[in-house]
Amino acid sequence: MSESREIMETETAESLPVAANYEMASDSLKDNLMDTSDPTKNVMALGATGSVTCSLHPLVIMNVSEHWTRVRAQSEGQVPQVFGALIGKQKGRNIEVMNSFELVVNTIGDDKVIDRDYYNMKEEQFKQVFSDMDFIGWYTTGDVPNGSDIKLHKQICEINESPIMLKLNPYDKNIDHLPVALYESVIDLVSGEATMLFVPLIYTLATEEAERIGVDHVARMSSTEAGESSLVAEHLTAQHSAIKMLHSRVKLILEYMKAVQNGELPRNHEILREAYSLCHRLPVVQSARFRQDFYNQCNDVSLMTYLGALTKSCNDLNQFVNKFNILYDRQSLGRRMRGIFF
Repeated sequence: MSESREIMETETAESLPVAANYEMASDSLKDNLMDTSDPTKNVMALGATGSVTCSLHPLVIMNVSEHWTRVRAQSEGQVPQVFGALIGKQKGRNIEVMNSFELVVNTIGDDKVIDRDYYNMKEEQFKQVFSDMDFIGWYTTGDVPNGSDIKLHKQICEINESPIMLKLNPYDKNIDHLPVALYESVIDLVSGEATMLFVPLIYTLATEEAERIGVDHVARMSSTEAGESSLVAEHLTAQHSAIKMLHSRVKLILEYMKAVQNGELPRNHEILREAYSLCHRLPVVQSARFRQDFYNQCNDVSLMTYLGALTKSCNDLNQFVNKFNILYDRQSLGRRMRGIFF
């Protein structure tokens, strides 16, 4: 009987595809997964290829880098490892990683445990803003995947049955490629036991207009010796210089007028005439055409605000009517049933 049971378990494990998810394995197979007590043990599936295609947005890379840099600055020279969640969209076998948020991981002995309460709170907050995005995986920092990553990945599998893992190596000095790798989990046979392993995924970078502007700003900002700056920095610097110069000139004229009014300086009629003509040139907002356009725009914005509030009120009223009708129908049904019994 025991031999037939072992044969059945072996056949079940062999019938699983290479890219099978952790949740697809039976409970007996999950108990026989690889012992991850040795973090240096190889957890990569040899000869396997990824089953999904990924598109990675630069915002995710910047979020992970900023998270690691901030934690390292606060850890007083220690080498930190950060953890977070990946959110995005998945259509069939195409995954688009669009954003991320941090996760709280508690260390209990030699194991790391994800704080599910914190995750549920952050997911609810992100759903209110990004309602069309779903949880698709998690990220961490370090070199190659190890046994501790497998343990955390099993916890993530309880949230999403087929998550992906992003790993960023902050100490990679190779400038020819991004120090970012994506992995998915598979169930494979190792020494006759069902084992969870990682398979590397091929990804492409996908950017939007706002992300391209931000990435260009971050990429071009370097040391002062290089003298480079992004297009955003150049535009904002020019505007800042113009506003700063205007403020200094207006402040100088105002101080001169106050000094003349207090009798500290003699009156110079030529300067006063130029200041008077300048004051008449500046207030373009005093024209009737500007007032009309300004009031029209204010009315349009107010109407849009009122329309949004009215639509929300109608939706709330509609939900209230539906719930009231359901409750009324249940009460009427209960009265009829009691009448039948009596």
